Amino acid sequence: MSSPIIGSLSDQHGRKPLLLLCTVGIAISYLLWVFSSNFAIFVLARIIGGVSKGNVSLSTAIVTDVSTPATRGRGMAMIGVAFSLGFLVGPMIGAGFSIWGKEAGGEWYVYPALFALGLSVLDVIFIAVFFKESLPPHKRSSLPPSSLSNTISSYIHPLHLFRFSSITGLKEEEHANLRQVGLAYFIYLFLYSGMEFTLTFLTHIRFHFTSMQQGKMFFFIGTLMALLQGGVVRRLPLGSERKAAMLGLLLIVPSFAIVGSAYSLPMLYLGLALYSISTAFVVPMLSSLVSQYGGDHQKGAVMGVFRSLGALGRALGPAFGSFLFWSLGPEISYTIGGVLLLVPWAILKSIK
Repeated sequence: MSSPIIGSLSDQHGRKPLLLLCTVGIAISYLLWVFSSNFAIFVLARIIGGVSKGNVSLSTAIVTDVSTPATRGRGMAMIGVAFSLGFLVGPMIGAGFSIWGKEAGGEWYVYPALFALGLSVLDVIFIAVFFKESLPPHKRSSLPPSSLSNTISSYIHPLHLFRFSSITGLKEEEHANLRQVGLAYFIYLFLYSGMEFTLTFLTHIRFHFTSMQQGKMFFFIGTLMALLQGGVVRRLPLGSERKAAMLGLLLIVPSFAIVGSAYSLPMLYLGLALYSISTAFVVPMLSSLVSQYGGDHQKGAVMGVFRSLGALGRALGPAFGSFLFWSLGPEISYTIGGVLLLVPWAILKSIK
């Protein structure tokens, strides 16, 4: 829920100060993780890290600041490439630490925490030295403190997020379309994260995947996503965002069914390939679509609310996905998830 608040503050005070604040918060969370001698400190570290994750919505707002409507889709695709590369490398690093930690014994979790801390400190230094402010003072919001506090209070209530209540000055039709895109994004990530979370259960139970094999699986997914986003998605013309996102949603329906019913590795990887293709299109295209709403002084708030809806979907989705997976089995649960993804497809289709 911090993303829209951070986004609104960046609309008023500029992107760089808030981006630095977020990255410093993330570094502090990893520092606490290093010294987390008990579970309570570890939870505190994750809370601080979660509150500081407004950097993602700020990044999309910065892309909006420095791009034109014609090049905005390309910028969102490049953010997608960055995520895909992280999705590609991160699980492999985690698997490596897992294997090495079992051999080393002791409190081996300190080493991945130190590695993450080092990367986050480099991030802080890079932003402080090289990043140039993307939102000039004359384009910033000039909300009085009382108005800003009322806006912040509206972010706490999830219903206000779904209504984009803090975004004012839009025509009623535009506001309605913005709400529909946000709802489609929430439903998509709610169902998508359920499958993503239970995928490791399925591959471990059915194929006896080790941590390293699961890392290689995510490496395959991330590689395909990065290639598509860097080579195809970023070249899509202006105005094709909605159709491309709808195509991605249609592709993920059979991918869920294939993965859930896969009993051989070729079939599993066929389903994962369709899954990767659909993911490569949906999130960048929806982000590009949403970034077209609101004035320059509102982009941070718009993208912040949008990212918060996604975070809410990711928070609730794994519980729903796990319930279906362990109650009904992978075949039925993944088929249900795939069919339900026709709901955000229908929502996008209804937008004029």
